[in-house]
Amino acid sequence: MRIGRTSRSLPASPRRRRVGRIAAVIAIAVVLVGLVTFAAIPPIVTGPMIRGPIAFGTTYAGEDVDLAPERVTLMTSDGLELAAHWVHVNEPAAVVVFVSGTHGPSVTAFFGHAAMLAEEGYASLLVELRARGESEGERIGLAYEEVHDLRAGVAHVQTRPEYVGVPIVAYGLSLGGATAINAAGVTPAIAGVVSLSAFSSWSEVFVDNMGLPEPFATVQRSFVDLYLGFTYGFDRRDLVPRRQIERLGTRPALLIHSRSDSQVPFASFERLVERAPAHVETWVRDGDAHLVVTDGSFLRPWEDGEYADVVLGFLGTHFGR
Repeated sequence: MRIGRTSRSLPASPRRRRVGRIAAVIAIAVVLVGLVTFAAIPPIVTGPMIRGPIAFGTTYAGEDVDLAPERVTLMTSDGLELAAHWVHVNEPAAVVVFVSGTHGPSVTAFFGHAAMLAEEGYASLLVELRARGESEGERIGLAYEEVHDLRAGVAHVQTRPEYVGVPIVAYGLSLGGATAINAAGVTPAIAGVVSLSAFSSWSEVFVDNMGLPEPFATVQRSFVDLYLGFTYGFDRRDLVPRRQIERLGTRPALLIHSRSDSQVPFASFERLVERAPAHVETWVRDGDAHLVVTDGSFLRPWEDGEYADVVLGFLGTHFGR
């Protein structure tokens, strides 16, 4: 009679246990190094980017496009003086408040837009955002703090007796476009928005430009948001364009982007359109055209007939007489 053996697991050898412990320690170390790296990237990249003040290599004068603007100084609700320029029009159909991007161009590059709009009966106020050019400030606000600047422009328009009751349109490029959307979300006095090459949120455009695959992109976005919270305040986490655009209500807005934008990837535009009210208008230009206007003619936008027609058509439909 044959008696079968009972099988049972043998205890791991000391060497196998040691190898297992070493592997676990290495895995934990790799994860920790990865997390530290993800945490370090936002301040390393964004920190120098937001350090001001920014001195522009090129600025423009109204005389460059046959204008005689009025220089004014604005005061923000958080105590900064901003340089601004009025281009007045008698009995305007609307006042357009211009703001520009992160490191440029100077808002004075919009004098050409102001000249084009003046021909059509629109007044303009060009506001140099904080920490740029002749405006006060020590850091770029990534469209969180610049909302104060655009709102200072709106408040100034409302103090001018000749513009009482005139609609106010926020018009911004890049970070200025994001600021225009954010400001409209929290400022009912803004009657409309024109946004060029805006980002949907800073954390999203940051990760878009890194080209990270999921789930690494999700992890990196979380650390960017954490850095922004510590820098600008966690109470401002909802002050991002993809959320504020939902608050437009019935106010008109025009979102413009180029399909291959290398500074603010097209994914930002798609997120904004997805969240925007159905009536919001869009225009997409092919190629990599962050400034949108073709052939380097930003100072003379009327030379880009397609762009000029889109902008003037939007303003004429909603604010023209």
